[in-house]
Amino acid sequence: MSLRKKPWNRVNAPVYSVVSHGSKGYNMHICTYVTPVSMKPKQYVVALYHHTRTLENVEENPEFILQLMGENQYNLVTLLGKLSGKSIDKIDRLGKRNMLCEWKGYPILKEALAVLQLKVVSRWEAGDHTCFLCDVLAYNNRHTGKALDLDGLKSRRIIRS
Repeated sequence: MSLRKKPWNRVNAPVYSVVSHGSKGYNMHICTYVTPVSMKPKQYVVALYHHTRTLENVEENPEFILQLMGENQYNLVTLLGKLSGKSIDKIDRLGKRNMLCEWKGYPILKEALAVLQLKVVSRWEAGDHTCFLCDVLAYNNRHTGKALDLDGLKSRRIIRS
């Protein structure tokens, strides 16, 4: 471990995908700024990057799905995180590759390790992200396996250290 790394780059966070829905349809987005913050009620904070279709969808419809990605799903990060839902239909692309199923009326990744249905309770601005405090409405542990994490993305040179 290099001591030259900034403190926030030393933490190995899990990689999630958000599935959101608005008047322009469904979208999926990579999200790593996610943390559980309360046990009773069970709540998460999810930070969404500004100027994204996902942020627009969540502002329009305050319920969404949070998917914990498995380590074998690293190849989806470019599609879900580096390409804009404003210019391509990510759901259509995933559907054509037979990678989706349905849960709670949302298209989700078949291989997601776990899914949580969240509802926004409050929001606040945080630099280049908007943070949402969310209640957990439902969850499902779908598969065993190791979660995709930032170290896995770094080792595959998908992101920088």
